[in-house]
Amino acid sequence: MTNSKKFALVTGAGRRFGLALAHALLDEGYQVLAHYNTSKDGIDELEQRGAIGLQANLANLNDVHQLIQAVQQHCQKLHLLVNNASCFFDNQRVDESDANLVAVLNVHTAAPYLLINKLQQQLTNAEGSVVNITDIYVDSPSTDYIAYCAAKAGLASLTQAFAKKLAPAVRVNAIQPGPILFLPEHDSQHRQKVLAETPLNLEGGLEPMIAAVRFLRDNPFITGESIKVDGGRALTI
Repeated sequence: MTNSKKFALVTGAGRRFGLALAHALLDEGYQVLAHYNTSKDGIDELEQRGAIGLQANLANLNDVHQLIQAVQQHCQKLHLLVNNASCFFDNQRVDESDANLVAVLNVHTAAPYLLINKLQQQLTNAEGSVVNITDIYVDSPSTDYIAYCAAKAGLASLTQAFAKKLAPAVRVNAIQPGPILFLPEHDSQHRQKVLAETPLNLEGGLEPMIAAVRFLRDNPFITGESIKVDGGRALTI
């Protein structure tokens, strides 16, 4: 075990925002603990740069406990925890199987609860920071993603509760992303509709999210806060 670097745990680090954030943290000199479930290609990239890949299915709480033990073995101080992993299941997907419902609730609420709670000693040792990735729909839930929105709302509540519990040693904040990066399955009609409903009328990209993580991490007088990075989309939903 080494404590010569700052340690960061990013869940869902194998793709999209989690991957970009992990690369950015490596650029800053962090020892990145890069969690993934099945998205291994991005993890291979990160491991080539010195990150430590940690596999766990966050829908399975036994896996979550094993992930916690692995983190504890790698570091005594955890400077940054970013709860980013997500399973974006709509009502149809959730209704197909109770396992899908459990996955939505565990990935977005139960797993972050366990990670923050069980790693609080490592976070306290580092006077660390937690950033939870929620969603603009926690304040105005979509009827097409009922379980997902409820689970993200649970994560928003955890943010405030842990901010109170862990202060002053650990700060806990959240980011509510909007149309940051469209999914491959989003057709041009869907993209045009979303952008038309976004006051800034653009797809945000990943850098604004990375900048928001840095802001919440580096500002020593913010805790229990939730910042929208959405181009103003929350104003219209």
